[in-house]
Amino acid sequence: MIRILGIELRRSVALGAALLIAVGGTIVLQATTGRWANGWMALVMTQREYLAVMSPLAMAAGAWQSYREHRANVAELFASAPRPRSRRIVPILAATGLTVLVAYLVTLLAAAPRIAGTAHYLPPAAFAVTAVGLITMIASVWVGLAVGRLVPALATAPALAVVGYILQVLAPHLLSDQGFVVAFSPSMGMSRFSDYDTVGGGVSGAQALWMAAVAVAGVMLFAVRNRRLAFAALVPLAIGATVTALVAPTGAAYDRQTLDPVAQELVCTTDTPRVCVSRAHEGVLPEVVPKARQALRLLPATGIVAAHEDTSTIFPPTSPGPRAGTALMDITLDKHGHLADPGQFLPRMLTEVFATPISCAETRDIDLASAAAFWLLDREPVAGLNGFDFDEPETVTLWKGLKALPPAEAGGRVAAVHRAAQKCQDTSGLLTRSAR
Repeated sequence: MIRILGIELRRSVALGAALLIAVGGTIVLQATTGRWANGWMALVMTQREYLAVMSPLAMAAGAWQSYREHRANVAELFASAPRPRSRRIVPILAATGLTVLVAYLVTLLAAAPRIAGTAHYLPPAAFAVTAVGLITMIASVWVGLAVGRLVPALATAPALAVVGYILQVLAPHLLSDQGFVVAFSPSMGMSRFSDYDTVGGGVSGAQALWMAAVAVAGVMLFAVRNRRLAFAALVPLAIGATVTALVAPTGAAYDRQTLDPVAQELVCTTDTPRVCVSRAHEGVLPEVVPKARQALRLLPATGIVAAHEDTSTIFPPTSPGPRAGTALMDITLDKHGHLADPGQFLPRMLTEVFATPISCAETRDIDLASAAAFWLLDREPVAGLNGFDFDEPETVTLWKGLKALPPAEAGGRVAAVHRAAQKCQDTSGLLTRSAR
């Protein structure tokens, strides 16, 4: 069997298709490192999103393989050989399935070294996400073989690639429930809204069931002798669709599976002052600790003695409970998996300390908070801090006003800003009048 498989690999388009898929997938991933450099889950989810490109390529490869056999006109020759039909189609299925599987893994392994040193958290769900991607690639190439056999034409392969792309990207938007969209289109639902996003076990299970049903249907279409029996392939599709619809989490159940609570757990230093980051960002804790502790040394008048990462998320909306004496930090990683803009970490952290929490204010006086932060840092403010395009002259004016005051009075006004912000009170004007 191994010898037959080797012959099939050499004579078919499997190796060429695998090379094309591996190179294309690697280029796409390497060009978008900023999307997945924060961890393993981000990497496998991003790769799954690019199934919208790799899966149609696999379909086209399968269709081209069937067209080559049709053009060679060897069907009658093979049919005249006194051997079971399975002896001929199994090597083809094995060769094409194995090569696209390897191509998918090669794409993943080519990206892994970039984050191997900084991504410490490897959730079990990442393996399930990868497994669904592998099943999808195998199903895609087998469907391509079947369609190419049923419609043996030169235009079948490129047409199937276009149709496959449309089905992966556009068709799911016709469904209203996000859970069904993700269950029936494995490339959808992989966009990330935070570094704590994941794919729940129920979602991966539903996806695996559906793609397995598609793979079985592809094998049946490819193996059937009489085209009138091709409708039998609808049976596994119907069964797979029904089971998938029953097990796929939808609505609120789906939303609860999009966040990984373990990734949001805090990993803290053993010594004080205590600095904590999320498990998802554990790899950058050594980079964060000295900067966070430097900020804490500047905040004795505020009563802040610890720093924790802000693990708030927008979708679904979550936020950590209030912690007395704790400063929250926003941690963003760059495309290499390290702390992004380390030079701006201190100003960002201190600005958040003096800004009114989002939970109790529709608008935040970033100019005032930044002026207080830069007064503590004893350096002139810079524009564009923390992604806000604030008016630098206003911030500089407030900062200069603080610098003109005696240190004790300026410190009192800065402390008053912090107290008011924590009580959700109006902070405007506190830097321009005496603290009470």
